[in-house]
Amino acid sequence: MEIYVDGDACPVKAETVRVAERHKLIVHMVSNQWMRLPDSRCIRQTVVSEGADKADDWIAERAGLGDVVVTADIPLAARCLENKAIVVGPTGRPFDEESIGMALAMRDLHANLRECSDFQGRVATFGKKDLSRFLSSLEEAVRRAAKQDVQ
Repeated sequence: MEIYVDGDACPVKAETVRVAERHKLIVHMVSNQWMRLPDSRCIRQTVVSEGADKADDWIAERAGLGDVVVTADIPLAARCLENKAIVVGPTGRPFDEESIGMALAMRDLHANLRECSDFQGRVATFGKKDLSRFLSSLEEAVRRAAKQDVQ
């Protein structure tokens, strides 16, 4: 079992590392550029070549049954779910087979509205409640993945 983090804009890298250290897991921090990360033996930093979806491709090709993925990228979440990984958003929102269809539809709707009008949507701020919900969701995801890994 390993944790894969879509790291370029992830606000919960340090928290993910703390959970991984507690469970003695490897964390793959994947990004398009080098970034300063917490000092930890559990981190494996991967910098992919620049280009749309290169980090997503790297994660989707490796994450599978018994792994956990942290991402806000809905298409990446869908790809990882297809590979049987457990996926959690940085706000603690779990993605699963039941919710991913609606998430993809809403993403496409908002993209279409932005193209056709002045619609900008709302950029939610990341707060303490989001962080707390994320930590709880990640802990639950790690426990679920451990059960999958044993089977």
